[in-house]
Amino acid sequence: MNKEQILVALQKEVKEYNNIVATEKGDWIVKGFIDIHQKIYTISVDTKVVSKVLELLLIPAFENFAQKNNLLLELPPQQNFYPDITLISKDSGEKFAIDIKSTFKDSDNRIKSMTLGAFTGYFRNRESTKNTLYPYGSYSGHFVLGVIYSQNKVNLNEKTVYSINELDKIESVIRDFYFFVQPKYKIASASPGSGNTKNIGSTNNISALINGQGVFSELGEDIYNDYWMYYLTNDMAKALDIPRPYINLKTYLAYKKRGIDVLSKHEEEIKQLNEEEEASGEIDKIIEDED
Repeated sequence: MNKEQILVALQKEVKEYNNIVATEKGDWIVKGFIDIHQKIYTISVDTKVVSKVLELLLIPAFENFAQKNNLLLELPPQQNFYPDITLISKDSGEKFAIDIKSTFKDSDNRIKSMTLGAFTGYFRNRESTKNTLYPYGSYSGHFVLGVIYSQNKVNLNEKTVYSINELDKIESVIRDFYFFVQPKYKIASASPGSGNTKNIGSTNNISALINGQGVFSELGEDIYNDYWMYYLTNDMAKALDIPRPYINLKTYLAYKKRGIDVLSKHEEEIKQLNEEEEASGEIDKIIEDED
């Protein structure tokens, strides 16, 4: 499978994922955590907790998807490694990165931006294996499986412990799930995920998320990569004692144009320098051969 084929297959696959995580009424099937004494401790609406439990629920479905499509599924060796799931084609050996991201919508049908992973580290050094299962550059495609849900307005007392016989009394903390899959660059924004963090943010428009219509969707993955590989936060620029080269796509365009204009004025000089460097390299090679 190539990256276009796997995207289509994943988009079809996730249409069935509501059946995995929700009841017929749309409530989350997870009510809490149970111990060996069959005591149930209610789950919180903390987004990190919800995201991790959703991931655990979906991994068996992904394993089934991999088997159906002649793919090998690999999980990261440690927490906070990229990506959440690696799919490898048994035919071609191509690798595909899948990150599971979730966010909730409020009563006005608005969402908070998702964070789409770091724009430093392995994202910039694409041959590095630090904090990633395989080098970032070895993946043929980078996808996000997104989950949008609603939070239930329930007054669960986390101090309360329930018995297994009281399971039906525990209200689900989230409901109304919507699953989608898009290439990461198509849902990325031109701003960090939150504050001064070094994570790429997503569009916070639900329709744009679902349909892959973020600001880079038309600009393309090459511009997305270039923009985020050289983006600096305030703290990063201060550490280097330089001004930030750009802060959004408009200033990015101006920054790039300035560089192109300066280079264009000296194009002939640069070409001449290249010729001199090549000549110097040939002389060095002759000297080495003579030695």
